[in-house]
Amino acid sequence: MLEKRSIYWFLSISVAISWVLFLIPLMLGEIPPATKQLAIQGLWALAMWGPGIAAIVTTLYVEKKSFRSFRLNTLGPKRYYLWAWLLPVVFTLIGWGFTLLFGIAKMDTDFTMIRDLLKATPGGSEIPVSLVIIAQTIQALTIGPLINMLFTMGEELGWRGYLLPKLLPLGQWKAVVLSGIIWGAWHTPAIMQGHNYPGYPILGSFMMIVFCVLLGTIISWLYLNTKSPWVAALAHGSVNAIAGLPVLFLKPGFNMALGGTLAAPTAWIGMAVFIAWLVWTKQFPVQNQVDDAEQAMVKIEARIN
Repeated sequence: MLEKRSIYWFLSISVAISWVLFLIPLMLGEIPPATKQLAIQGLWALAMWGPGIAAIVTTLYVEKKSFRSFRLNTLGPKRYYLWAWLLPVVFTLIGWGFTLLFGIAKMDTDFTMIRDLLKATPGGSEIPVSLVIIAQTIQALTIGPLINMLFTMGEELGWRGYLLPKLLPLGQWKAVVLSGIIWGAWHTPAIMQGHNYPGYPILGSFMMIVFCVLLGTIISWLYLNTKSPWVAALAHGSVNAIAGLPVLFLKPGFNMALGGTLAAPTAWIGMAVFIAWLVWTKQFPVQNQVDDAEQAMVKIEARIN
């Protein structure tokens, strides 16, 4: 049975916390661009914990349930953590390839963006560009996903750890798609300010929903196979670490709303193909993954019969 009251509380608290933090940058006024950018990054990083806080508050104080329901003491099958770490890398590479294939952007062997950033940094001109590129790439592939988990866990406790299981009585497909739509719409204040799809505040908001449905389906597949928010947080952390890396290798000035990043349509192709493969191989919907409420219902019905 769908727990509508709990879901309404969760969504209300999530939006109240996160959207306030998303919108604060609009009230900062005239401050140095570098300072404003740091403020935005800090505030939006905190906003990522809005869904997590909402899930905790709703579970403990609205539903009066134990914190153990988040299953933070559970990891599940370890192979899915490798999927979580590497799939975003694969999708990013595919998106990068299609960006070049479709002529949306061109390779920049001079690394113009990095050179310009180094010139604008005191002492930066003395740092080898190749060293920066190598360091950025290694970080994105290794420690980046783990560091990002400090913030992505905030989202994943909410979206996959709480909301997805609450929506499962609707059926797995409906739950996954609906949670993805909600996740995408939650980003609206950030997208309206130029995040991910610069220059397309309205269209970009809808594009973000499509992206979140696709990515959310894959993260939900990982979660449903492990029943652990850790795997979802790792996948989300890997996404945030690798998503913008191809931009360093492309000539500036291209349309980032169309290609070059993991959030762009060129990367949707890889995600859509992977989801189709999961369906074709009957790995999705995930079998024998029934939430606690459904298990209780089955037991009650068995006793009655």
